[in-house]
Amino acid sequence: MKAEIRKSKQHNGLNDIRHEIQRVQLILIIVTTILLSVGGAFVNVNANDKAFDQNLQDTAELITRIYGFMKNAPSQELQNGMDSIGAELEEVDVISIVGVNNIRIYHTNHALIGTEYDGTHPDFSTHKKGYYTESDIGPSGPQRRSYSAIYDEKGRYIGFLMTVALKTSIKSVTNKIILLFFVVTIAAILIEISICRVFSRKLKKRLLGYEPDAFSSMFKIRDNILESISDGIIAVDSEEDIQFINKTARNILGCNAEDEKLNLIKEKVFTSKFLGGILKDGKPVFGLQEETEEGTALLMDCVPVMENGVVCGAVAILHDRTEYTKLMEELSGTKYLVDSMRANNHDFTNKLHVILGLIHLGEYEKAVSYIENISIIQRQTLSAVMAAVDNASFAALLIGKIARSSECNVKFILREGSRFKNADISVPSEALVTICGNLIDNALDSMNMMNAGDVTFDRPRELVFGVFTKPGELLITVQDSGCGIPEEIGERIFENGFSTKGTGRGVGMYHTKQLVESLGGKISFESQVGAGTVFMVELKG
Repeated sequence: MKAEIRKSKQHNGLNDIRHEIQRVQLILIIVTTILLSVGGAFVNVNANDKAFDQNLQDTAELITRIYGFMKNAPSQELQNGMDSIGAELEEVDVISIVGVNNIRIYHTNHALIGTEYDGTHPDFSTHKKGYYTESDIGPSGPQRRSYSAIYDEKGRYIGFLMTVALKTSIKSVTNKIILLFFVVTIAAILIEISICRVFSRKLKKRLLGYEPDAFSSMFKIRDNILESISDGIIAVDSEEDIQFINKTARNILGCNAEDEKLNLIKEKVFTSKFLGGILKDGKPVFGLQEETEEGTALLMDCVPVMENGVVCGAVAILHDRTEYTKLMEELSGTKYLVDSMRANNHDFTNKLHVILGLIHLGEYEKAVSYIENISIIQRQTLSAVMAAVDNASFAALLIGKIARSSECNVKFILREGSRFKNADISVPSEALVTICGNLIDNALDSMNMMNAGDVTFDRPRELVFGVFTKPGELLITVQDSGCGIPEEIGERIFENGFSTKGTGRGVGMYHTKQLVESLGGKISFESQVGAGTVFMVELKG
């Protein structure tokens, strides 16, 4: 139940961003649309009022001119003519003609014709054009009036004409405009919401079906993962600009400030020197070696970032070579200790069989003496190796090879004066293990072939191993009493894939030579067919 509640809370938390985006979008759309609509309605109503006043005034001027032609017509004819004009004018509610004697000559309400006008008299002294518009209150209520002066043929003032629009009519028009804008606003909001939803679906499709909040969560998880790993990571875009660098990379490079980071990475070490080529050809490169200004030895893997088949960036993964070396030493030491235990187990099984046979024969004193001799030899072997070799992985290798030699019925001899000190020369333990392991295995294989074919060798099967160091120098010798290496074979002994032991072999000596030369050393050998071979490795550092 608690798990379901946590899951529900997490889901709700993930949806917060999506809901917030939707809310912000809706608020922006609604507020923007309402503001535009209110502004548009205000401008439109204001413009409509001005247009209405102008239209009312123009109508008053036009009717005044028409009246000028009809003023001498009979009263009924004038009334009929004005009624027909008023019927055609939808925006004019009242037409009133008042004579100079203040008597209504015509009024839309026929009952007022001939009555005295008791309303506001126009002041044409301040309106020299002879017409103007203003608001007033009449018998029909609040209204908008346009006054137009009437003159006779001699230019004498003989009265005025009013065209009246009731405020109720004006409000009706205004309300229609506002209603229209309201309907348009609602329609615009609905259309914009629909467009927003379509855009949201398309955006989700572009985001591979994820919600934006999912990307936020994924980014946080990715950031935590990349910051917690022990390898350094540097990511750049196609313009070689740094997009991401984790804490481990900053520590490895010794740069924590932003400016230092960019200068060190972009100008001195990585993007221009290593990642630039990756961005151009799009091919990954593994196992690059580099040393920082602080002396940190690095192993680097540089890989491109592809999008639709196009390189859009690159990533450099930095490994501290010192840490890897320590790990390999530990693994190599463990491996050879296991090999040693396996070989010793087999050797001691054989010895137990001898002891059991002596006991069955009743040779108890010989059995005791045999056991004592075995213990002495074992202690001497271990003591000799541990005293001569100051490197745990290297010593474990030799102990394992001594045990394997015993299995192969080969006497393993540690050359007198052998001495290896880590302080004398800096050589990676894994390199020592690889070089010596391959040379010893090659010597054992050579002696295992001594009785092959038609020739049988009766000389002792011995492997003499020597290691000597002094400050800055290392010498390794591996001598066997095997069948030797013919001259025609000796010329090809270091070729990749060449072997006299069958197919699928011939890489050990090739890799050994490559490794020795990569460390700045040299490997050589001397051999005599039927007598044996000695390999020598010289390193300086």
